[in-house]
Amino acid sequence: MNAISRFFWFCSGAHLSTLEKHPTEHNKYIGIGATIFFTGLFAALSGGYAMYFVFKGDSGAVFFALFFGLIWGLAIFNMDRYIVSSINKNASTNKQILQATPRILLAIMIGVVISRPLELKIFDKEIKERLKVSYLNNQRSKIDTLNAAFENKYRIEMGKLNESKAQRDTMASAIKADRQKLNFEIFGNKTEETSGIMGYGPYAKRKEAELKQREQELDTLTASVRSQEAFVAGRKEFDGLMTEKLYTGKQLDSLTSLAGFADRNWALGQLSFNRDGTRDTSTYLAVTFIGLLFIFFECLPVFVKLMSSRGPYDRSVENTEETQVYESDKDKDYETAVIDGVHDTRVHTEIEKRKHKLYEQ
Repeated sequence: MNAISRFFWFCSGAHLSTLEKHPTEHNKYIGIGATIFFTGLFAALSGGYAMYFVFKGDSGAVFFALFFGLIWGLAIFNMDRYIVSSINKNASTNKQILQATPRILLAIMIGVVISRPLELKIFDKEIKERLKVSYLNNQRSKIDTLNAAFENKYRIEMGKLNESKAQRDTMASAIKADRQKLNFEIFGNKTEETSGIMGYGPYAKRKEAELKQREQELDTLTASVRSQEAFVAGRKEFDGLMTEKLYTGKQLDSLTSLAGFADRNWALGQLSFNRDGTRDTSTYLAVTFIGLLFIFFECLPVFVKLMSSRGPYDRSVENTEETQVYESDKDKDYETAVIDGVHDTRVHTEIEKRKHKLYEQ
């Protein structure tokens, strides 16, 4: 337990030999040190997770994530330790607040940087679903753009094809209707256009000959339509339209698993909005409060140091600093006196030498 306490004291940036003399201050600095330590730990996890997505798919992704996470965590730990230890509790309240203001702003920035990758992990499932929708919509938009460009490029050919199809359909419908009338005539069904007399008479024979001729024309038109469709299909394949298809479920799963940090960060921002563009209040508040939680956690050591009263440890540190300043001043006076004495001695010696020379002359 003593080793753990001393470790957290070290994390708090306290002067260990001075702090040991004041047992009433031990718990306060254990709390400050533990907060700084766990902030650095969260920073390591956050940085490692973010770096993992940067190198995802690479064989060394795990190594890079561990290495960068360790470096990032130590950097944040060292910065937080400096921020807290540099607040002078022996100064006035206004001066302490003035000292803490830039440090709090820096802590907020660090909190934002730390919280984002962890938010990506917390909302991982929702992010993947939003990415699937985005990828599918982008692919659909790409296909629509290619089709529109193709239709504009081959407008004349597409117009002829549509016209031939319409003519074929109209002719097929007319032949079908005339075939029904012929059957009515043969089987004696009375209508406005049939005689009602059963039998295969001259009228029926003439109608059947006309139908055969029209069916031949329909076959010719159908063959022309097929030829035009083959040409259009060939052009589509040449322009790449045939290779562009909507993603399947497995393809979407693969794309989302390979999504980079930027795509996932964008998807996290989109979670705060519904499909129709309105604000999704519940998700927005969840993402916001998680981010604020990490920001507050990052600022907590500074707040604890500001809110804590001036204790015996702070007085001892002040006395030690004053003593060291006084000792430094005395060392300065000592060195100054020695230099002055040496200088005076050198001057006196040089004067005696020159006098001696004058006497010899």
